[in-house]
Amino acid sequence: MKSFPTIAAFATTLLSGALGLAAEPAYLSPTALAAAADGRILYVACATAGQVAVFDTTTRRITRTIPVPDSPVGLALAPDGKRLYVTCAAPESTVCVVDTSKAEVVAKIPAGHTTVAAVLSPDSKTLFVCNRFNNEVAFIELASLKTVLRVKVPREPVAAAITPDGKFLFVANHLHAGRSDVDVVAASVSVIAVADGKVCREIALPNGSTLVREVRVSPDGRHAVVAHQLSRFHLPTTQLERGWVNTSAASLMDVAGLKLINTVLLDNIDAGAANPWAVAWSADGKTIAITHAGTHELSVIDFPALLSKLSKFAAPDAAQKVDYTAASRTAADVPNDLSFLVGLRQRIKLGQSDRGPRAVAFAGTRAWQANYFTDTLTVIDLAAPRTTPESLPLGSRKEVTSVRRGELLFNDASICFQGWQSCSSCHSHDARVDGLNWDNLSDGIGNPKNSKSLLLAHSTPPSMWLGVRSNAYVSVRAGIRNSMFTVQPPEVAGALDDYIKSLQPIPSPHLVKGKLSAGAQRGRALFYSGPVGCASCHQGSLYTDQKFHDVGTVGKFDQATNRFDTPTLVEIWRSGPYLHDGRAATVRELFTAFNPGDQHGNTSRLTPEQLHDLVEFVLSL
Repeated sequence: MKSFPTIAAFATTLLSGALGLAAEPAYLSPTALAAAADGRILYVACATAGQVAVFDTTTRRITRTIPVPDSPVGLALAPDGKRLYVTCAAPESTVCVVDTSKAEVVAKIPAGHTTVAAVLSPDSKTLFVCNRFNNEVAFIELASLKTVLRVKVPREPVAAAITPDGKFLFVANHLHAGRSDVDVVAASVSVIAVADGKVCREIALPNGSTLVREVRVSPDGRHAVVAHQLSRFHLPTTQLERGWVNTSAASLMDVAGLKLINTVLLDNIDAGAANPWAVAWSADGKTIAITHAGTHELSVIDFPALLSKLSKFAAPDAAQKVDYTAASRTAADVPNDLSFLVGLRQRIKLGQSDRGPRAVAFAGTRAWQANYFTDTLTVIDLAAPRTTPESLPLGSRKEVTSVRRGELLFNDASICFQGWQSCSSCHSHDARVDGLNWDNLSDGIGNPKNSKSLLLAHSTPPSMWLGVRSNAYVSVRAGIRNSMFTVQPPEVAGALDDYIKSLQPIPSPHLVKGKLSAGAQRGRALFYSGPVGCASCHQGSLYTDQKFHDVGTVGKFDQATNRFDTPTLVEIWRSGPYLHDGRAATVRELFTAFNPGDQHGNTSRLTPEQLHDLVEFVLSL
C-alpha cells in the first residue's frame, strides 16, 4: 500500500510559494526582496515562477530574470553586490549562488527540507540558512560550498538575522514546540552564538505568541525586532472587538542582554492589523517598517520615539509621577495596549492592486514591498510630504483562478470584521496549524480544542474534533460567520473550498530519498499488525475510518461521554501538538504518556526499539 508521497511526485507542487499548494506557474508570487547598496537594483524572488527577477528601480521595470530550481523564497546579497544567494525550497532544497553580473547561477549547494531564509555573515565567508522542517539552522562554508554545521532550534525556523559584529544569529521559530493545554504557550526566538555554533539563549515571546514571521537586527546591532501574532487563546471566541481573539505584534529585543524589552501591538483600537509579516530597518536605524499581509498595509514606526516611550517602563520608580492619560502604567500593560503606537507610527494602506505584502526592503528613503497575490511591487517615498503608495506591475495581469482567489481570501483579513484576523490567523498561511487551543462556540463554551490542519479536510468528514460540522463545506461557511463575523457572497466560500481542496501533503523530513527508512519499514509492519492495532481506526490511504472513538483522552474540560473524530495521519509530522486538547507535544507521547490502558494502540508492551520504529513510521506519513 502506497500511502505517502515521494519527492518526485510532488516536484510540481513545490513550485508554489506555500509548499503543499498545487502549482500555478502563471503567477510570479513575489515573496522576498534584496536591494543593492546604491538602491538602483532590486532582486525579487518569484516563488511560483521558479525565478529571481532583476528590477531596475530607475526605469521601474524588470531587466532580466534568473531561472532557479524549485521555489525561491529567500535572498541574501553580498555587500559588493557580486553574488546573490537564493534559497530554493523543496524537500531536498537547493541554495543557488548567482553571479549578478551575468545573472546566472554559478553554483548549487544541497540544503535541507524547505530552506526558507538566507543570511550572510559580515565577512561573507559563511551563509546561514533555515531548514524549516528539519528544525535547524545550517552553516554553509562558502569557500567549499558545503554545510559544515547544523544547529537544532525548537520548531520551524523561518527567518534569521545576524548582528553586525557577526557574534549572534537571531532565529525566528514559526510555532511553539510544546503542548498547548497549559497556561503559557508561546513561540521563541533562538539566539545562536556563531563562534560556538550553539544556541546560547531562547528568548520567549509573550504568552500567545505564534505564527512568527521575520526577525531583523538594527544597523547599529543594539536591537532586534520580530513580527508575530499575539493570540488571546485563553478567552472564548465570543467577539473580535479590541483584539479579543487575535492581535498583531512586534517584539523588541536587547542584543547586549539577549532579552526581550517589550512587545507592542500593531493594531488600532477599532482596526486590526492582521498577519504581520515582513520587517525592515532604514539604514540610519530610525525607522522600522512592518508589512501587514492580511490587511494589505505598511506600518512605519519612529524607532527612537518608540524606544524612548518604552524606556519609561524599564525601571519602575515609586516616586515617579503617574501619567493618568496613558493607557499603559507598567511594562506589563504594553502588550495589551492598542493605543501605544499612537503618534509613533504611520499606518499606510496599499491600493487594491497590491494584495499580500510579504517582503519589504529599504532603498534610500523609499520602502519597497513585494505583493504576493497581485504580482506587484509597492514603493513609498517616506521622505515625501505625502506618503502615497505607488503600484508597479511585475508582469502582465493574469487570470485569477478560483484556487488562487481562494488562497488570497484565506489570507485576507478584509473579509473579517474590523480586519482583526484571516483564516490564516488560526491555520497559518498554508492552511495548517497555529499550535494553539481555541474555545470556539461551535461545541459550547469552556472546552478548548487544538487547531486542526485543513489538509484533506474535504476528504475526511466530519469536521471539528466532536464532528459538530458534518463536513468541511459546512465548516467553511460557519467559519465565515463565526470567526470572521461577517456575511460574504456565496462565491467567497466556494473559492475557499477550492483552495483548501487543492492542498497536497508534502514529503516528510523523516523519509530517506523519498522512501521509508529501514526503521520506518519495521514500524509499518507494527502499525498494521493485529496486536498493536493502529490500522483498525487509521485505515486506508488517508489513515482514518472517519468515526468517533474513546481512546481514553477525555480531559477535565470535556463531557464524560465525548468521543473524538479519528484524524488523518497524513502529514502528522507537522501538525503537533497532538490529541484534541494538544496535551501531547510529540507523537511518541501519544503512545506512552497519553495512552491509558492501551486504548490508543497496544503499545505498552513494545520494546524501546519497536516503539521508536512505530513512531518513525507515523512521522513518515
